[in-house]
Order: sequence, then C-alpha cells, then structure tokens
Amino acid sequence: MTMRAWSILGNSQRLDGGAMFGNAPKALWTRWATPDEQNRIPLACRALLVDTGSEKVLFEAGIGVFFPPKLRSRFGVVEEEHRLLRNLEAIGLSASEIDAVVLSHLHFDHAGGVLSAYNAEAPLELVFPNARYIVGKRAYERALAPHSRDRASFIPELQPLLESTGRLELVDGERSQSLGKWVRFHFSEGHTPGLMLAEIQSAKGPILFGGDLIPGAPWVHVPITMGYDRFPEKLIDEKAALLPELHAADGRIFFTHDPEVAMATVAKDERGRFSASAPAAKLEALEL
Repeated sequence: MTMRAWSILGNSQRLDGGAMFGNAPKALWTRWATPDEQNRIPLACRALLVDTGSEKVLFEAGIGVFFPPKLRSRFGVVEEEHRLLRNLEAIGLSASEIDAVVLSHLHFDHAGGVLSAYNAEAPLELVFPNARYIVGKRAYERALAPHSRDRASFIPELQPLLESTGRLELVDGERSQSLGKWVRFHFSEGHTPGLMLAEIQSAKGPILFGGDLIPGAPWVHVPITMGYDRFPEKLIDEKAALLPELHAADGRIFFTHDPEVAMATVAKDERGRFSASAPAAKLEALEL
C-alpha cells in the first residue's frame, strides 16, 4: 500500500538570530536569515503528516497557541489561531482522525501544538482525542525532571494529560511497538537528553525528521549549532556520524524550523562538507 506525506505548518515564531546560530558570527548567519529590528529571525514550526494507508501519523505538532498572550509575545509566536489544526483541515483532516503523534522531545515549540488554545476560563486539553502519543523514554524523563537551564522549555501540564489518555508509548530503542518497521528511531543527546529522531523508510531513500538536531537547511553544515543546545560539541559529533549514513543512502532531511525549506537532500562536496540540496518548499501527498 502506498504511503504519502504532507508538510503541515503550525504556528510560526520569531526568535533571536544569535541564539539560533550559537557561536556563528552575525556576519555569517545573516547570509541565511534576515533579522528584524529586534535581531529576531522567522522560524517555522512544521509537522510531517504520513498516511500509511491504514493510519495517519503526525510527526510533531509545533508550538501551538497554549501560551497566555504575554508569553506568546515573549516567545515570538506570530498567529493567534491554532494554525496546525487549520492546515490539517485544509487537506481534509480533522484532529480526531489523527491516529498517532510522534514527539521528538517535549520542548514547548515541538509539543505545544497538541494542546488547546489558551483560554483563561478553561484548563488546557489535548486536541487530538484519539491519538496515541509516542515519545522517547529518556526525553520524557527529562521533561519530568528538567535541569534549571531548560526548565522553562517544558510544559508542566502536558505530561499528566498524555498519561491520562492511556495511549502514551515511551520508546527506548530503534522501533515503536505500535508503529512497526516503517519508522526507525535515532537518539541524540546534544540538543537535549533523549531527543528522538524518526527516520521514515522509503523506497526512494530514507527521510529523517531532523528535529532540533538539524532544524533547518543552514544547520546541515556540521559546525553550525544553536545557543539552545545543551552540549554543542556532542551535537556536532552526532551530526558528523549521522550525515554520512544519510548521504550514502540518498537520504533526505525534513526540517521543522526552516521558514522556507520543508525538505532537502543531503549533499556532500569534494571537501567532505555537507549541505542541503534540491530543497522542497512543501510536501503535498508525496509518495514514499
């Protein structure tokens, strides 16, 4: 049975460019992103939808609009409506039709979109009522007991809601018991402990959901990291180990935060330097 994929945009953000490009100088990173008067650059929060023929699986959910207005402004969330749900509806899907949501980690800009929009009169709820929630075991443990450096990146209300569904699956290996063999997982420690990267098996070469290991096309270049990364040197080593494998397999990377590129092929030049090639702005029923 043919599997197909769509890129689904969630709510977008504007964050400090220096924070997003770590120790790369501004003279370098402004070649890739144009900052505004507050030094912020535009960022997507893009999800990947895969229809396997038997179920519909959403890889991540973006930031959503669960923040109260003051925090929404602080973290640069642009739209006021729940854009992910609107864009799913635009391709004919309701939230109740999503069978599984795979979360690489539980930072708010990757998992916040599973929550309802902020309402001062009502508690937060999960917006995908029938979905299984698939999270890496170590990433989940990190969310329950975060370090003081990244505590603000997590949503305290989220874990109890996920557990209350009875449909939370914690993954501690290459495969998910409920998804099967079409998804292989890699684990990374450089950005946050237990980051879970989904590699979708395709006849045309694997597709890696880059998450925050490789959030956009500029970060395919191995030395480029984010200021948000917990262990930048480790992250560089992880990219240096993973990219040759992807390149040899004619692999592609799906970008969650790149505002212009949804997916690109991994290219390698004569010096051994990796980059993004053949960029695709969006995926629309792409045959896998």
